[in-house]
Amino acid sequence: MPTCELDRALCGELAVSQAREWLVTNGLGGFAAGTVAGPLTRRYHGLLFAARTPPVGRMLLCPKIDAELEYDGATYSLATDLWRGGAIAPLGYRLLTGFRREGTVPVWTFTCADALIERRVWMEHEANRTYVEHRVVRARESVRLTLRAFANHRDLHATTHAGDWTMQVSATRSGIRIVPYDGAMTISLRADRGTFTAEHVWYRDYDYPVERERGLDDSEDHLRVASFEAVVASGETMTIAVADHELETIDGAAALERRCARDRELIAACRGAAAEDAPEWLPALVLAADQFVVTRPLRDDPGGLSVIAGYPWFADWGRDTAIALPGLALATGRPAVARSILRTFARYVDGGMLPNVFSESGPAEYNTVDAALWYVQAVQRYIAATGDGWTLAEIFPVLRTIVDAYTKGTRFGIAVDPVDGLLRAGEPGVQLTWMDAKIGDWVVTPRIGKPVEVNALWIAALRACEGFARTLGHDPLSFANAARRAEASFERFWNPQLGWCYDVLDGPDGADTSLRPNQIFAVSLPIDVLDDRRRRAIVDVCAARLWTPAGLRSLDAADPRYAGRYGGDQRARDAAYHQGTVWTWLSGPFAVAQRRVYADPAATRELLAACASGLTADAFGTLPEIADGDAPFAARGAFAQAWSVATLLDAWFALAAKTAEAPLQSFAQTAAKR
Repeated sequence: MPTCELDRALCGELAVSQAREWLVTNGLGGFAAGTVAGPLTRRYHGLLFAARTPPVGRMLLCPKIDAELEYDGATYSLATDLWRGGAIAPLGYRLLTGFRREGTVPVWTFTCADALIERRVWMEHEANRTYVEHRVVRARESVRLTLRAFANHRDLHATTHAGDWTMQVSATRSGIRIVPYDGAMTISLRADRGTFTAEHVWYRDYDYPVERERGLDDSEDHLRVASFEAVVASGETMTIAVADHELETIDGAAALERRCARDRELIAACRGAAAEDAPEWLPALVLAADQFVVTRPLRDDPGGLSVIAGYPWFADWGRDTAIALPGLALATGRPAVARSILRTFARYVDGGMLPNVFSESGPAEYNTVDAALWYVQAVQRYIAATGDGWTLAEIFPVLRTIVDAYTKGTRFGIAVDPVDGLLRAGEPGVQLTWMDAKIGDWVVTPRIGKPVEVNALWIAALRACEGFARTLGHDPLSFANAARRAEASFERFWNPQLGWCYDVLDGPDGADTSLRPNQIFAVSLPIDVLDDRRRRAIVDVCAARLWTPAGLRSLDAADPRYAGRYGGDQRARDAAYHQGTVWTWLSGPFAVAQRRVYADPAATRELLAACASGLTADAFGTLPEIADGDAPFAARGAFAQAWSVATLLDAWFALAAKTAEAPLQSFAQTAAKR
């Protein structure tokens, strides 16, 4: 089972261990997250964020469970808390001598005199239920273990200032039941041994330094609702579970084995993870991929699946889902998951567009030009991997709808320009591409016109649909003609004076000469729109001026608009989001492009390994959304991001599956050869 570890010296450095985060998920969109050291440092830390309407509608039900033990006449608190005003108490992190992940299960090791205690946290798959196990690994005599449980009931993005809020807390035959207020989700707590007592004590003013850095409310109150006590001998465990449903009984050992068995099955399904030349980081990344796959039940498909874009604050996004699907599902040997996700999103296509985002509450938003085009690419990858003609026949009418709508025109000025056959998009005050930061009426990176990556995707979509039509016995001519015209016009993107592609053509102020990473898709996608010399020039300039060990910068550091650090309040962060901030997900396409032009698998592996080092940079066992553009390229944004994990996996398996010299081929080319 893959592990990620933090040693005793780093665990004892509070600045280090409270900056490292852990994450476990349940496949419903619910999750648990926190810091290695123990203190809650942001509103998104807690032991149970339950998804009311999977995969969204998430509510914090249990922020923490503190442990205290009496051993050989001394009392040891394993908890660490930060308080408004700067106090730190208790100081349990000083007893922390190790942290590791066993598969997806975080494990803490505490040393109390000569006693050794391990703490594990995991969630039941497809249930809003979190388990916390304490194991007495070594002790000369039994220890008395006290677990103090806390509750809350608020939206994922909120904070609680309790005032005189009184919850209904009661002891039942099997445990503790909390009813926060009439109509609220019921919270249940149960331990597998010992005694328990219901309580009602507000702990006020927990300090959240990460929220303060983000310019947001930086303190919160939590309610202590119960104490559980048991005498635990060496070699024994005590497990407590918290859930949004009644817990009649729990079996901690069986629940942990179910979690570990699922981890083993995921790694076994990914055949490449056991290959002799597989890097040591690959199994951990395979397990990380599963954390983003979530259920999205539909009326006619209760087993529908989707992809959480990132933890802790994102819901499922159309663009992120389509980009991530090949890495999350196909590279990991789970084509049935890919099929379900594709079928789920096919139902949401409207006006030829895929939803940009599903919010925690409210309707889907369709403000994206590229999500539908990435969706076509995801279908292409799925069909190429599986040969599933039935699914292709089912989805092809949706793909035709996308192409027709984009050709004739749909929302936000998205339409093919009849003059050159390229795709244009955009209206004032709206940002439709993945560079989507917007502050009030200020669009930070306006890209109205013909973005380079959107047109690379448009050509790839046309060529994919040409191949699909031929395979299904339909007339492919309309797709082929549109593709040829757009391919001929793509020449306009090349800037011979600068030696790279314009980022946007035909914008309100003409062509945008900014050096950004979007042009890399003209090389990494399965299209032929540039000759070898220009492909190499794009890879070279991105390598020299955009590449970092965390991914590609979103803007050249020499540009006067460049922002090398992502931080501050909402306005400051959004202003830097696409103006130099590194995006981890771009490492995969860059590696694919580098392999295509240089045919040097060893160099490509080195690129991927550099990015995989981020598995221990922020949240253990996963990869972050973004990083600073300046060294040391500190991880920022969401600490776990689907497409960051997925594109790295996808690039590695593409490298492993093909010889370095093999050219990338579109489905249309493959079908034509058959």
